[in-house]
Amino acid sequence: MNIRPDQETFVFSADSLKIDDAAETERIVAGLRAQLRGMRKRGLVLGLSGGIDSSVSVALAVRAVGAKNVFCLFMPENDSDPESLRLGRLVAETFGVEAVVEDIGPTLAAMGCYARRDAFIRELVPDYGPGWASKIVIANALEGEGYNISSLVVQDPEGKRTKLRMPPSVYLGIVAATNMKQRTRKQLEYYHADRLNFAVLGTPNRLEYDQGFFVKNGDGAADVKPIAHLYKSQVYALAAYLGVPEEIRRRPPTTDTYSLEQTQEEFYFSLPYDRMDLCLYGLNSGFAAEAVGRAANLSAAQVERVWADIAAKRKATRYLHLGPQLVQPVAEIGE
Repeated sequence: MNIRPDQETFVFSADSLKIDDAAETERIVAGLRAQLRGMRKRGLVLGLSGGIDSSVSVALAVRAVGAKNVFCLFMPENDSDPESLRLGRLVAETFGVEAVVEDIGPTLAAMGCYARRDAFIRELVPDYGPGWASKIVIANALEGEGYNISSLVVQDPEGKRTKLRMPPSVYLGIVAATNMKQRTRKQLEYYHADRLNFAVLGTPNRLEYDQGFFVKNGDGAADVKPIAHLYKSQVYALAAYLGVPEEIRRRPPTTDTYSLEQTQEEFYFSLPYDRMDLCLYGLNSGFAAEAVGRAANLSAAQVERVWADIAAKRKATRYLHLGPQLVQPVAEIGE
């Protein structure tokens, strides 16, 4: 890593991530308008989860093309938290956009999403079935060196929880089945985009985009990704500027994917988003581990472990950012 030469005079802190909210909004809006002109699309479609990223994206989309040219989808399924739908509707009402509910639970059941997932869980928990719930959690990168091992947490109908190590086949099977959720949602987004001649807007922030926290051809698929350059802390700042309801700005980030409540750091990240932002920004900007540690309330050794985890995730998820690979470029269409 190249260390910044001005570290003795520049104090690294959470303020290092501050942006000019008004100027950044105008820059994103101008970028969206130019991208849509280039694609010859007249509006934007996106899935609205009630989370901070999709809420900010709706607000930006409305500023770019007007509320009548933004179409939103609520796509709950059997494991969704009902609160997500309520908050999503609040966002749609706040910004005056048209939104419809597409319940993907029956589709997922017909494809075997839940049955396939449960069959893999039963390899470890034979009694798993109706009345049970589960999630996947990952070991904290700060707790030691080496690989972050994922574990399965199950809860029986009486509320007792058990945590189990998973062999790779079980982990991959559960994730493969669960990924059907994101891919089904994206299929519906593109259906509505096609019928309206709109573009599909993806909602990853920089932390998610950098670290591969998305499903390829699922929530990773989109025509435009207007906040992928913004750290999550910056997305929260824009949310306040754009008038996203305070209730949503106070809501902790969740995956809303598994039947047990699950935070993003439980499933994927080493730390809560604000401290992860500082570590990622410090790494990207060439600050020393000691300076980042002071800002994030971590030791230099802990920062180094987080950086190692960031590097490992970048390497492991690089293929998610790749388009289809060609044996030979097709020069006539610029590939």
